[in-house]
Amino acid sequence: MLAKELALIVAALFTGAAFYIALAEHPARLLLDDRAALAQWQPAYERGARMQASLALVGFLLAMLVWWRSNDWLWLIGGLLMIANWPYTMLCIAPINRRLMATDPSAAGPETRALLQRWGSLHVGRSLLGCGAVLLMLWALIT
Repeated sequence: MLAKELALIVAALFTGAAFYIALAEHPARLLLDDRAALAQWQPAYERGARMQASLALVGFLLAMLVWWRSNDWLWLIGGLLMIANWPYTMLCIAPINRRLMATDPSAAGPETRALLQRWGSLHVGRSLLGCGAVLLMLWALIT
């Protein structure tokens, strides 16, 4: 069933993007001064949020299709881990996102840096949710 492979590919794309942000982009951003870091984060966040939200939704829908057809609980859990990024983001990360988006880069300072650091720590959770989904889907695919 092609949906299995597509679900795994989408989950892997989401996870790869999340890890790239957590391990490369965000640490590099934090090397900038406070104003430049925020000025870079704001457009990067807007673009990344659209991409990752779409991948999480598509991965969830594909995994649910596979689960519905196969009744394999690994696909159900993998799909739920993918969509769990939405409530995790809304509940844990969105308050920080709103504060960072509302801050003009010219007003950035130590509080902004602390928010960016907290954002980075919380973003790792998205990477881990994606990783869990990929591992479960891979396990389901090879068993």
